[in-house]
Amino acid sequence: MIEIVLSPLQYILAIIAGLLVGFSLGLIGGGGSILAVPLLLYFVGLATVPSQYTSSTVLASQYINTVDHMALGTTALAVGLNAYINSYMHFRRGNVKLLEGVSFTIPGVAGATLGSYVSHITPGKSLLFFFGILMIVVALLMLRQRSADRVKGIPDGGLARLSLVKIIPSGLLVGFASGFFGIGGGFLIVPGLLFSTGLCMIKAVGTSLIAVGTFGMTSAIVYSIYGYVLPVISLLYLVGGVVGGYAGASISSKMPRGMLRKIFAVIIILVAIYIIVLNYKGIFLLIH
Repeated sequence: MIEIVLSPLQYILAIIAGLLVGFSLGLIGGGGSILAVPLLLYFVGLATVPSQYTSSTVLASQYINTVDHMALGTTALAVGLNAYINSYMHFRRGNVKLLEGVSFTIPGVAGATLGSYVSHITPGKSLLFFFGILMIVVALLMLRQRSADRVKGIPDGGLARLSLVKIIPSGLLVGFASGFFGIGGGFLIVPGLLFSTGLCMIKAVGTSLIAVGTFGMTSAIVYSIYGYVLPVISLLYLVGGVVGGYAGASISSKMPRGMLRKIFAVIIILVAIYIIVLNYKGIFLLIH
């Protein structure tokens, strides 16, 4: 295993990266955590190969493969912790339905565990190539969010509304995606809850954080088994995220969210293209 040694400047940059992620989440209400991985790799500089590895092509490639996985594991922990904090805030407002949330989360944990393991055995460049594609999908969903915001879920119906036939496969699939890419997956979990439990939109959003937090923590545990988590960086991301989220939420009430969402979606697409271009060779690693 390649040892990762970070400089004091990189720790500071990690806080700033967390600020940016939290700010974007507070500003537009979702999708911001998708930037956590590229920020850690290219802004904090985890993807930059240290001088001691540049003399050997083998060591340099090992380093890159290690940090690609480490970025996913580290951000999974940060996203999971942040989701739990936010879920408590939503719970106090009455926007969390524990029965539906736990029912969706239990099969999702199995999916997240499997997804994290598959991610571990997948070449780092291949992971980032598909992660770039996922970012574009998220951006396109964000562009359509305005119409989705108008959707009203079926009135809450408690146990009678729960359908295990819908909940189990939905939780498994979303959990797998969350574990594989090291993300919270809220943009998938909310539609999954609307489809499988019949919650209204606001309660689906609040309830989704139970799954986001649990999937993130599950993924982080699996990644940590293989040494792919930097706990200090995760905590710095979390600290920055809390402050940035408060600032973003304060500004969002004064600006049109529709326009902000569109601008942010374009930024995500541009970052995604950058990641795909850097890692397009990863697809050939899977073929061969």
